[in-house]
Amino acid sequence: MRICLEQRVAARSVAGSSWRVSLSSVWRRGLFWKGKPVDLLTDSQYTGRVTYSSKSKDCTLTITNVGNSDSAVYKFRFITNHQDGSYTGDPGVTLSLTDLQVKVGTSRYSSSWADLTCVSSCTLPPHSSYIWFKNGEKIPRKTSSTYSDYFEYADSYSCALQEHQDFPSPPVVTYYAPKLPSVSVSPSAEIVEGSSVTLTCSSHANPAAKYTWFKENLLKGQGQSYYFPSISPEHSGHYICIVQNTRGRHNSTVHLTVLEGNTLWLTLTAAVQPRGKTTPHIT
Repeated sequence: MRICLEQRVAARSVAGSSWRVSLSSVWRRGLFWKGKPVDLLTDSQYTGRVTYSSKSKDCTLTITNVGNSDSAVYKFRFITNHQDGSYTGDPGVTLSLTDLQVKVGTSRYSSSWADLTCVSSCTLPPHSSYIWFKNGEKIPRKTSSTYSDYFEYADSYSCALQEHQDFPSPPVVTYYAPKLPSVSVSPSAEIVEGSSVTLTCSSHANPAAKYTWFKENLLKGQGQSYYFPSISPEHSGHYICIVQNTRGRHNSTVHLTVLEGNTLWLTLTAAVQPRGKTTPHIT
């Protein structure tokens, strides 16, 4: 026999926090035990949480405040007044606890589109109704185990069973391609030949993005920042920051013009970088 409980409901619900199993036997003294023959009434892990009750040929074990550590095989043992008169109910009763979880599918159409599924390792009733939450707010009229939506980079999703909506799954943040990066220059004041200059590229992405710098088509470095210890006219040109993860990529371009002994001129542009392209394209 196997019993599967939704963990958050079993562990936290006041009304539904007990697990009961009844076994019929001819018995004189009943012992319930987990894993090895130790009476649960004497197990400190179950202190105050276990009760036995019995009627004619029926013995019931009740465990309250069920938690994940209670997942195990439970067996009933009865002892008679005859020599070697001890009997164990095999194979026992398996108790499993699980959390609902949200699985995120890769969209076939857009890097900003998520296909979500609410799953459980328990076998739930075939017509179970669900509730979906976006950023902690209930999504109206969505009762299926699946849900699809466009999302922003900060969006999170969770799900719950309709009858247990106070116990949602852990939230998940959807995966998305990098947002259009911005490039900043430090120092931001007037820059002259010989100054140290840092270019910094910033974007939002999940999973975390990789940053790569090119000058024209020449790889210059990796990481969010690119540093000039002493800038000079030979550093003039197009610098491209490419931001990429498994969902896609974007790029931004900054044009540096350094005049001898004079001011640094900057021109900033941004563009979408085709996902399959390996070298930057300058327009």
